[in-house]
Amino acid sequence: MSRPVIIGCTGGIGSGKTYVVKAFEGLGVPGYDCDARAKELYDEDAGLLADVAAIAGEDVIVDGRLDRGRLAARIFSDRDMLARIESVVHPAVTRDFYRWLEEQNSKLVIFESAILLDKPYLRDMADFVLVVTAPEELRIERVMARDGLPREAVERRMANQMSDAERRAMADYILETNDRDAIIPQLLSIIQRWQQI
Repeated sequence: MSRPVIIGCTGGIGSGKTYVVKAFEGLGVPGYDCDARAKELYDEDAGLLADVAAIAGEDVIVDGRLDRGRLAARIFSDRDMLARIESVVHPAVTRDFYRWLEEQNSKLVIFESAILLDKPYLRDMADFVLVVTAPEELRIERVMARDGLPREAVERRMANQMSDAERRAMADYILETNDRDAIIPQLLSIIQRWQQI
């Protein structure tokens, strides 16, 4: 069998990306979460952990494990360090994704990444881009409920992300997660296209 068709799934904070990928999985389409796997790789990949420590300082490793809070505090106040950390984390995730892809026995797979459209190498991994979107107020309410954040903090995070209009302009598919449009029929219409391959 030739390699699966790869859909890259992205969207703004609170858009419902993870829910959509889980729904695809429920319909038999294997899913890969780049952000979740990056966190797991810190625990599984000793080489990656050593690279992170070399960049951010040995004290980000506590009892052989990454102190994520300490690393976050350091990299989000230092853009150069963040870029250097990304330069070792992103290739590790890419290698892991392609290893995972080789294990899949499916015509279609989906991977989720919040930064899919920000990073050309991630965009290049996907054959098609699925943008998940929802009304801004609904997204704010979801994140406030999920993360226990005040509205202002959510709005700040949203302001630092690409706009929905920018994402839509780069999408092959757009999926609405609102109170009006059912998700499963939208997913099925995307999956249907690949059933005949």
